[in-house]
Amino acid sequence: MNDTKDLIDSSLRTVEWKNNKVIMIEQTKLPNELIFVEYDDFNQVANAIKTLIVRGAPAIGVSGAFGLGLAALQSKATTKEEILSDLEKARKILFATRPTAVNLGWGLEKIMNVAKTGETAEQIRELVISTAKKMADEDIEINKAMGKNGSVLFDDNDTIMTHCNAGALATVAYGTALGVIRATRESGKNVKVIATETRPIQQGSRLTAFELKHDGFDVSLVPDTAVGYSMANRLVNKVVVGADRIVKTGHVFNKIGTYQVATMAKQHGIPFYVAAPLSTIDLETKADDVIIEMRKGSEVTGIGEKKTAPDDIGVINPAFDMTPPELISGIITEKGVATAPYEESIPKLFQANN
Repeated sequence: MNDTKDLIDSSLRTVEWKNNKVIMIEQTKLPNELIFVEYDDFNQVANAIKTLIVRGAPAIGVSGAFGLGLAALQSKATTKEEILSDLEKARKILFATRPTAVNLGWGLEKIMNVAKTGETAEQIRELVISTAKKMADEDIEINKAMGKNGSVLFDDNDTIMTHCNAGALATVAYGTALGVIRATRESGKNVKVIATETRPIQQGSRLTAFELKHDGFDVSLVPDTAVGYSMANRLVNKVVVGADRIVKTGHVFNKIGTYQVATMAKQHGIPFYVAAPLSTIDLETKADDVIIEMRKGSEVTGIGEKKTAPDDIGVINPAFDMTPPELISGIITEKGVATAPYEESIPKLFQANN
């Protein structure tokens, strides 16, 4: 294995298909250890998505596709009907892991549609694996295009706040929100970054700060409760975050706390941008119908083995919140930047994709 510095300098590869196995960075071990895990069973991939070994909407979309690749290899089927049945069973298990992130359903559906075009079980196996590998490569190119589109919105010497992790570790590589920040620096502009710690699992401090520090950015960490302080004291010029789902009205579902950051940004006249690929945009579901995952209470009542709350206390621990479109200055995608009214600008991005 290359040393950590080499891996980070070449941009972390979060998920990869190698020798008929899925290789992932074990993100729950960061920032203390950079460990790679190997899976040859789609159930292992499902568990990795569920337990946040891999997370971030684009990354889990590709991970789901790779999971179906493993399911195709695991299947003993000899006919088209049998292998499609096995793949459908695997699809349901994989989809149930993170229903809020639209990329997961997108990745699984794309693989299933390709699988149905195969004539034989063996041809379907080859199609599933080759398509999943292509999706991983395309994710990197999409993020770079998104980054370039977003970089024009940021100025030299901006200090940019970001919430949660929407970097290389949330995608196959490069990143969405952090991809925009990377592209801004690559365009010759000097930028600083303020990362929120992102309670309760600290993706901002564990992952975003880790990525940016090792990529040589000037990055500072703030408590989630210091977002208002940072903005009131003019420590922040712009905000860019990622998304797990965006509906056609421009409502954005992202890591819990995003809504508060957007509200504070609006209060202080600070532009608030969202960066996400078209695969994160859900044109069918209404905002009120999106399922918000509730996570286990122990994430809030303790840190590791240390208890920080009384026994039997009630806990409300949503994984995501919804940011309404009136708080969003623009949605950055690989096909351009959508602005209000989003019900008009978002469909135009898909037309540009055809």
